[in-house]
Amino acid sequence: MADSMTQSAQISSSQELADGQNSVAAKDSKMSVKDLVHWRDPKKSGVVFGLSLLTLLSLAAFSVISVVSYLLLALLCVTISFRIYKAVVQAVQKSDDGHPFKALMEKDVSVPPETFRKHVDASLTHINRLLKQLRKLFLVEDLIDSLKLAVVMWLLTYVGAVFNGITILILADILLFAVPPFYEKNKTQIDHYMEIARTQVNTTMAKLQEKLPGAIKRTKAE
Repeated sequence: MADSMTQSAQISSSQELADGQNSVAAKDSKMSVKDLVHWRDPKKSGVVFGLSLLTLLSLAAFSVISVVSYLLLALLCVTISFRIYKAVVQAVQKSDDGHPFKALMEKDVSVPPETFRKHVDASLTHINRLLKQLRKLFLVEDLIDSLKLAVVMWLLTYVGAVFNGITILILADILLFAVPPFYEKNKTQIDHYMEIARTQVNTTMAKLQEKLPGAIKRTKAE
């Protein structure tokens, strides 16, 4: 009796250990965007960075339709070639392994209505917040914030004169994968200089707001 209880306890503990390992493996297999840009797994980050940069460079050289068509054509060439290869191997070996993509074909790729509604609701929340913020900025609820937006838009006109949209996306992709690891290595120094810059900006804005007429000052308070 004691031996059976001991064996059952060992089996349950081994099952719990296996479940724990499986859950850890599942967590490791799912990497967030933050993990990718911080190069937690250099191989996965390198693949994502390389593919994204290659896609953007292709879009810079060719049209969107051409890039999408070539990508889909390459994928079809790989799947068709593999399908024919497996069919030949099965015919030679006289085996009945079935369709080589059977496991993938049996997976459910449909989007559950709850998940779709959840993402739609989250998107609507962000869109409504953005619309309210744009209304405040363009209707000059706060003169300082509207002036900040005007300065940013003015600077972007010069950026747009030098770079096109694809070039900006390429630079953004490079910075996305280059800045986070650099920031982690030099976090203390960067935070120090960022705090100095923030203090200078806040001081300048405060002095500018003090020089504004009283009627404009009261607008924000109201």
